[in-house]
Amino acid sequence: MSNILARYVTSQAYNNAWANHRLLKACRQLSLAEFQATRVSFFPTIQLTLNHILTCDWFYLDALERELRAESPHPDCHVFFEKDEPFTDCAALQAAQRASDARLVAHCRSLCDADLARPVTILRDTPQVDTRLRLLAHLFQHQIHHRGQVHAMLAGTRIAPPQLDEFFCAGEADERAQDFLELGWTEDEVWGAR
Repeated sequence: MSNILARYVTSQAYNNAWANHRLLKACRQLSLAEFQATRVSFFPTIQLTLNHILTCDWFYLDALERELRAESPHPDCHVFFEKDEPFTDCAALQAAQRASDARLVAHCRSLCDADLARPVTILRDTPQVDTRLRLLAHLFQHQIHHRGQVHAMLAGTRIAPPQLDEFFCAGEADERAQDFLELGWTEDEVWGAR
């Protein structure tokens, strides 16, 4: 099978989008007061944590997409963090996260294994250069880390946190069928025709 690593990275992008969908669907059931309430976590609210996930996605996606188009790094990467919380309600945040996740899936689907070794530069105070594979691995881990924090904060509310660490295996397609329907995906699209 050719491009097996790129295919794996794409499956991670789909899993990432699916987990965001499940988590934000649960968070949308919170009142605005619950969404914005101070809680115990690295970021003090569910709202701030979810916004942080999204703004970091914008930051890394911009760098990844620019490099693939052979463009220079963004001259002011801080633009993505001008507002800590660009979204104050969960519905708008969910729509923006879904658009960001679609960009990430499309980006990963466009890759071949050779693309994963290409260097990507981010102009921070000091330029950061990493391979696309390393930046994607970091981006996925970043989301997992902060989704876990939201999951724990959600456990302290009236809304049960959704299952995020299962249901992506072949034998559990029925468990994710409704989510895939809501996302407009098919099993063949995500995994490739069998």
